[in-house]
Amino acid sequence: MSHAPAFRAFRIRNDEQGYRAGIETMDADALTPGEVLVKAAWSSVNYKDALAGTGKGKILRRYPLNGGIDVAGHVVASADPAFKEGDAVLCTGSGLSETRDGGYGEYVRLDARWTIPLPPGLGLRESMVIGTAGFTAALALLQMQDNRQTPALGPLAVTGASGGVGMLAIDIFSRAGYEVHAISGKADHFDFLRSLGAAECIDRRALAFSGKPMDSARFGGALDNVGGPMLAGLLPLVAPYGNVAVCGNAGGIGFESTVMPFIIRGVNLLGVASAGTARDRRERVWERLAGDWKPRHLDRIATREVVLEELPQVFAGMLAGDSFGRTVVRHAA
Repeated sequence: MSHAPAFRAFRIRNDEQGYRAGIETMDADALTPGEVLVKAAWSSVNYKDALAGTGKGKILRRYPLNGGIDVAGHVVASADPAFKEGDAVLCTGSGLSETRDGGYGEYVRLDARWTIPLPPGLGLRESMVIGTAGFTAALALLQMQDNRQTPALGPLAVTGASGGVGMLAIDIFSRAGYEVHAISGKADHFDFLRSLGAAECIDRRALAFSGKPMDSARFGGALDNVGGPMLAGLLPLVAPYGNVAVCGNAGGIGFESTVMPFIIRGVNLLGVASAGTARDRRERVWERLAGDWKPRHLDRIATREVVLEELPQVFAGMLAGDSFGRTVVRHAA
């Protein structure tokens, strides 16, 4: 099932010649197996992609592979009757750029189990502005709501608010009717975060945690992209029966806390692992993202559009902390 000419891909290798990545020409027959062959139109750049593309993080579990944990495009051929030629589809996570070739190729072969039909109301480019980052934010909100989070509990704090997940979370949460308080160390971005829907912006350096096991409730819940001391400091500030969803570790993988927020206020700590989300929940999240949770500011959040050749420069900036907003990758027409 090739049905594709030779094409370009950003391929990652690790062998006797060392770790390296760059543009290569390959055939569809060389792609990892899958029932659905897709001509890619768009992908995106996530922090995980920068780690994989530079070798700064152990992301790939086999080599060589094409990078890119997100992809959207049109079906070229399918061995699964659920998909036909021309269908618009997307895929995020699900082993892309870990155990199978990812979205940084002009063609990609997908496992039908994880191939999601593009929902009505969402364009291919829009789906990649959202990508894993927005999917993670929306999955966190779904998990919080499944655990009885409501706007009546109080504002939702979003840590790491200037990052891709944070920006999209502000947009999605405010669209869903929540008051959002953005926490970031980049005060020069506060006006932008307010324009996305943040009701309040808090400089993380000015956020003085008391260190007490319990403190006055300030937030109804939170999405934490940071971990470490930030997560430990947030828990005593969450209202009774609020949820703190954890999806990142920019501030460290460990944190020190007590059981008091959990056993006195019934605070819930929810883990958000977007890469392996079950198919039924994936569809549920994408339906919301194309509907009543669709971010209102995607054109502004997508601050950069690049082609495959520009990826190394994008990775370097992202790892240096210089990126802002979401970067989408445009494939050849």
